[in-house]
Amino acid sequence: MIPGLTSRRRFSDLSDQEVLALAISSEEDDARIYETYAERLRKDYPQSAKLFDEMAAEEHQHRRRLIELHKKRFGETIPLIRREHVAGYYARRPVWLVENLGLERIREEAAAMERQAQKYYLAAAKRTEDADTRKLLGDLAAAEGGHIYTAERLEREHLPEEVREDENRAAHRQFILTWVQPGLAGLMDGSVSTLAPIFATAFATQDTHTTLLVGLAASVGAGISMGFTEAVHDDGVLSGRGSPFKRGIASGVMTTLGGLGHALPYLIPDFWTATTLAMIIVFVELWAIAWIQNKYMETPFLRAAFQVVLGGALVFAAGVLIGGG
Repeated sequence: MIPGLTSRRRFSDLSDQEVLALAISSEEDDARIYETYAERLRKDYPQSAKLFDEMAAEEHQHRRRLIELHKKRFGETIPLIRREHVAGYYARRPVWLVENLGLERIREEAAAMERQAQKYYLAAAKRTEDADTRKLLGDLAAAEGGHIYTAERLEREHLPEEVREDENRAAHRQFILTWVQPGLAGLMDGSVSTLAPIFATAFATQDTHTTLLVGLAASVGAGISMGFTEAVHDDGVLSGRGSPFKRGIASGVMTTLGGLGHALPYLIPDFWTATTLAMIIVFVELWAIAWIQNKYMETPFLRAAFQVVLGGALVFAAGVLIGGG
């Protein structure tokens, strides 16, 4: 046992039976992860779902072979030992942490799962001096390596180039609708709409502390308002824009960040230093918005720049004139 971690065992302290039992439970866990991926992808990406269905079937097949080997060597009773019981054993991310990843990231996660298992078994086989244990770990490493080649074969069968391109385009479009579009709207609102109250306060009071408080209030308030508005006005079922919760988070967070960008410089006590820095940040923010529109929304850059910079300049001028008057 490891001091302070009495519930966890060292991998080197496991018996051959426990190593085999650990492999059996790990194969079962991986099969369930692939089944979850398949179920999540089935509606929008049916060919990728078939890929993960067959990968899950492969994991179940290897689990059955391992069980047969355990019966032959140690009998019917398989010890209950899982990844979390062994210190240093490779872990799997909870499915709820990765289920919101994009299609390509899920594919990458699956490939990493297989490579991680193979690498660990190979390293463990090199450390042991027992011939039977070395053979057992080597067999497990070979099995995991076989999974990698199987996954590549299944991908060629179910995901020819044209199917992969279609699914990737659909995934990119969903990413735009769920994250980029509401996030961009929030960034524009936060960057532009807060200009007037922040700079009006700045030039009216020439007090950095007061301006900072107004900027924080305007940014956070706008973020909350935009987030709730985005989340409640469209549930995404008919529009296909995805989860309202995700869209609300994207819009609310980006709105807040857009306002904070030119509010936080007023942490600087000197008024003109803070104001100059805030103006520079506003300039960068507006051009960044134009770049995002051009890259993700395919808006011509000059048109995007003209719309965003002109709108921002007008709002900024209104704030300065009102505050200075």
